[in-house]
Amino acid sequence: MNSTTIDTYIAARPRAHRATLEHLRALLRKALPRATEGISYRIPVYTIDGTMVLYFASFTKHYAIYPATDRLLDALGDEVRDRVRGKGSIHFSYDEAVPVRLITRIAKVRAAEAKAAAKAKAAKKKGKPSGKPKRRPASN
Repeated sequence: MNSTTIDTYIAARPRAHRATLEHLRALLRKALPRATEGISYRIPVYTIDGTMVLYFASFTKHYAIYPATDRLLDALGDEVRDRVRGKGSIHFSYDEAVPVRLITRIAKVRAAEAKAAAKAKAAKKKGKPSGKPKRRPASN
């Protein structure tokens, strides 16, 4: 089933996982009050001003938050290193309590990182030539 909202995404997960996913969602909403929720790549995404902040996804034995960027790993160090799998996902087992403080910190670091990236992109775009040749003043 392709979910079109986070509500339908969570509802399609096993009943035993839904409370954890709702808790995760509430934490992310609180940590990212300006974020917009959506679905991208068939999983929940949080964006701020059109810039992706993070995704989460549910699996059989764990849920994960993406992306685990180098900057995030540098900021949170040992708190997340043992949870990173593959290419940039942070895994959490359904068998453990939701780590409220850690997930809140992940969201805030990612929001700051996304804001800095958006600011750099805007600055680059502002300094970039428009592609149109400048008009020369008419000579008399």
